[in-house]
Amino acid sequence: MNIAAIRKEYKLKSLLESEVTVDAIEQFSIWWKDALDSNLDEVNAMTVATASKEGIPSARIVLLKGFDENGFVFFTNYNSAKGLDIAENKHATLLFFWKELERQVRINGILEKIDDITNDEYFKSRPYGSQIGAWSSPQSKIINSRHLLDENAEKYQKQFGNNVPRPSHWGGYLLRPKNIEFWQGRSNRLHDRLLYTLEGNSWKIERLAP
Repeated sequence: MNIAAIRKEYKLKSLLESEVTVDAIEQFSIWWKDALDSNLDEVNAMTVATASKEGIPSARIVLLKGFDENGFVFFTNYNSAKGLDIAENKHATLLFFWKELERQVRINGILEKIDDITNDEYFKSRPYGSQIGAWSSPQSKIINSRHLLDENAEKYQKQFGNNVPRPSHWGGYLLRPKNIEFWQGRSNRLHDRLLYTLEGNSWKIERLAP
């Protein structure tokens, strides 16, 4: 297979200044509803890109768990590789790619931990197995075998029974956006890109060349 010859022609929609709202979060809400209505698989999957204090980048897929006018929320192990990055460098990027809609959204901003009440409420809503998993996995650490995870899961099931508390090392982050780019695929690689940049309490909209 000639990898360089793999191509897809984008032609579903356009993204014009006359078609968008003046508020970036509101515009994201519109696209989010479109994605939900399209029944996309793992619609809330997004890439979270972080960097160490030395600027070494790292990226992985996580799940969006909420958004509002303040920003975008996801949950993780604070001792994970991403958590250690965030402790050193609060800057991060979120990236959604909804290929069926020929769209992507890139969000740059600053991360902060969310409050314990919200953490506890969300943790209680998780499936039992996910609650046990949060205790059982020393996320991102080197382990000798899968057997360690199974042993830990059995240990914590016996220790907590059906009432699993939230580990102190597990919780959520809120990314407060500084800018949000909306990308709509167009024919001949002449894609539409609109960049929203937060200036005070309002958003400046600029078009970027593809």
